[in-house]
Amino acid sequence: MNADTDIATTHVVHAVCSLDCPDSCGVLVTIDTASGRATKVQGDPTHPVTRGFLCGKVAKMLDRVYAPDRLLYPMRRKAGVPKGKLAHGREAEAFERITWDEAIEEISVRLEGIAREHGPESVLPYSYAGTIGQLGYGSMDRRFFHRMGASQLDRTICSSAGGAALTSVYGIRLGTKPQDYAKAGMILAWGANIHGNNIHLWPFIEEARRNGAKLVVIDPYRTRTAALADEHLAIRPGTDTLLALGMMHVIFREGLEDKAYLEACVRPGDAEALRTHALQAEHAPEAVAAVTGIAGEKIEELARAYATTFATSGKGAAIRLNYGVQRSENGGTAARAVAMLPLVIGSWQHEGGGLTLSTSGSFPFNTTATQMPELMLQSPLGRASRVVNMSELGQALTTLSDPPVKAMFVYNSNPAVVAPNQNAVLKGMAREDLFTVVHEQFFTDTADYADYLLPAPTFLETKDVQGSYGHLLAQVSQRAIEPRGEVRNNVRLFGELGKRMFGDACFDDREDELIDQALTTDHPFFAGITRERLEREGHAALVLPGPLPFSTADWFKTASGRAELKPLPMFVAAVESRNAPAARAYPLEFLPRKADNYMNSTFVNHPGHQRLEAKNAGVLEMHPTDAAPRGIASGDTVEIFNARGSIALKAVVNEQVGEGVVAARLGWNKLSAGSAGLNALTSETLTDIGGGATFYSTLVEVRRAVSTGDERPLHQ
Repeated sequence: MNADTDIATTHVVHAVCSLDCPDSCGVLVTIDTASGRATKVQGDPTHPVTRGFLCGKVAKMLDRVYAPDRLLYPMRRKAGVPKGKLAHGREAEAFERITWDEAIEEISVRLEGIAREHGPESVLPYSYAGTIGQLGYGSMDRRFFHRMGASQLDRTICSSAGGAALTSVYGIRLGTKPQDYAKAGMILAWGANIHGNNIHLWPFIEEARRNGAKLVVIDPYRTRTAALADEHLAIRPGTDTLLALGMMHVIFREGLEDKAYLEACVRPGDAEALRTHALQAEHAPEAVAAVTGIAGEKIEELARAYATTFATSGKGAAIRLNYGVQRSENGGTAARAVAMLPLVIGSWQHEGGGLTLSTSGSFPFNTTATQMPELMLQSPLGRASRVVNMSELGQALTTLSDPPVKAMFVYNSNPAVVAPNQNAVLKGMAREDLFTVVHEQFFTDTADYADYLLPAPTFLETKDVQGSYGHLLAQVSQRAIEPRGEVRNNVRLFGELGKRMFGDACFDDREDELIDQALTTDHPFFAGITRERLEREGHAALVLPGPLPFSTADWFKTASGRAELKPLPMFVAAVESRNAPAARAYPLEFLPRKADNYMNSTFVNHPGHQRLEAKNAGVLEMHPTDAAPRGIASGDTVEIFNARGSIALKAVVNEQVGEGVVAARLGWNKLSAGSAGLNALTSETLTDIGGGATFYSTLVEVRRAVSTGDERPLHQ
């Protein structure tokens, strides 16, 4: 076969990984031209962050796309089959295949009837970031539910507290470019498992370390990143505010702050107020040590090294702050406190300095055009509908009234696994009077509760436009392959439902029109960025006013036009923490962690990923000091419990966690021996700001389970 023939047999399509990850990788998909089948995925070598490689999850993406257990056709629950957990591999026995015409008609009729009888707010959409593409995450779906008058969903479960924190200080969710970490002289990975879930930042950090930078990880768990770092500081969960204030205490006490920068870039009076606050006795390193578990001398060393990085190396000090920090009761305050540190030392002025939590607010997509919130005024309500916090789904499904939730439409999420207070969530989802539609790729735990199952695409099967929350590049993802089976994307699904139920012309818009609408803005960050350019070039950098964010006062988007430090960050111990009264009954702090080889609950059902995660599956990690008095040894089956629920896991006694902390990893409930997952233990308590979930403010007790002699494996 000659070269010309070789070239003709395949072609390459540029796509973008739309999974919930800060890296938002450019992906090159090789297609067999004759069959239209994708044969290879690889990282785009021209992408400044992807740089030609993919994470271990997406490198196996074709296993997911062509998995034999993909949902490929619309399905309806068979009459008489109750909702609830189904045996993995036998789910199809509960459903029967129907046509799309039947699905659209029957779902429309049910929703119309529910809205007519109970009011349109009795319909609750539930979605999150199964895709972070603009069209898949929120476009035609929002139009549909706005036009109906359905309840609005406050999408808080992952990052709302941290996002609110960053915006309160800086006025915008923007940060240091990943490429600039290569120029850092010191890097703090604060609650950030970079090697596990932000892998494309890692090469830049390694470059910085080869050039003399030090990497310090601040995390309650010895993550992959912590194991590879120069130093790991095992902070107690929920005490990050106090550590940040302790560092400020040392910096202000020793005159290491950047007074000129604070004068130029911080709202008048705020810096002096913060200084006075930080210098209080309760923020001295020895006092902070007693609460955080980090020795006072270590806090002193960390603060000095961080504040003097530029003076000693001529390079900036960077903080990679991640969302674990804000998933506690005072998590918003914690994120605010950490976000103030680069302001105190003026590290935004130096290459390689600053902070990254999220860059998502840097992309000025025209969501008003794509989502059309004005359609709520055309609904039967004639006004904006009520807002339901997704982190309180259990309450919404079991106690919300006026009206109660009578229908739930789930897409881009798996709430039966990921939502807190799982027992309340599953109780609500099991209601026979709750009409539930699930748009999914596989038979997830949530699918077990569906009345109708609709097949959803992977990012290879749909076109979208996308920003990132980890870099500053806009991208278009081309559809690489025809949708498998009868898969339909969110644009088509909700467009057809909208056309059937309301007939409005806005439901005729398709992908290219929606992308054009998303990019239609006068915002200078999108200057020159069009769909045609992104289709031609694959990606385009935002047009920022300079190379160093927040290096001058011009960058801040707060009301004052400066960084704002008030209200001052006050440390308040969580109600569910080791020093709280609740700890008398439940003395251990629980970390329900993401698994390194899954993405939340995505990839959990695939054998290749299961093999990679096998040693961690169904495991509870405990410190020897906590295991010994409970008579627990590695390999024992243990019960971990609190007032909300109980789960069975296998104990592994190690020092991956500190004293008083236990940890386990998220999976699918249906792949465990018991019916419950980790969120059977978490609460619907909300964060101090942003209304986010508080997964990491969870107290538990652990006891050795009584052996029956016939225990099943805890995880397949």
